[in-house]
Amino acid sequence: MQTATAYNHETVVLDGEEFDGCEFRDCRLVYSGGKAPKFGDCRFYDCDWRFEGAAGETLKHMKAVWNAGGKQVVQALIKEITGGGGK
Repeated sequence: MQTATAYNHETVVLDGEEFDGCEFRDCRLVYSGGKAPKFGDCRFYDCDWRFEGAAGETLKHMKAVWNAGGKQVVQALIKEITGGGGK
């Protein structure tokens, strides 16, 4: 676990990592679809979030579902992710 670490102008691989009280400034944050990272009380400033590998392919699939008429499915997932799904 990374604790109270400041990252500046760095590429940070997120898969399987835990961050607590960290600050990210002008960083490239890369998630590739492995174990989801955990963030506790972290701050993000002007970061570039990248989804590569399996994570990127999942986003491409969701875009294809949306474009194929599955707008409601994707919107329901977004609602669930943002806490509005009632679960």
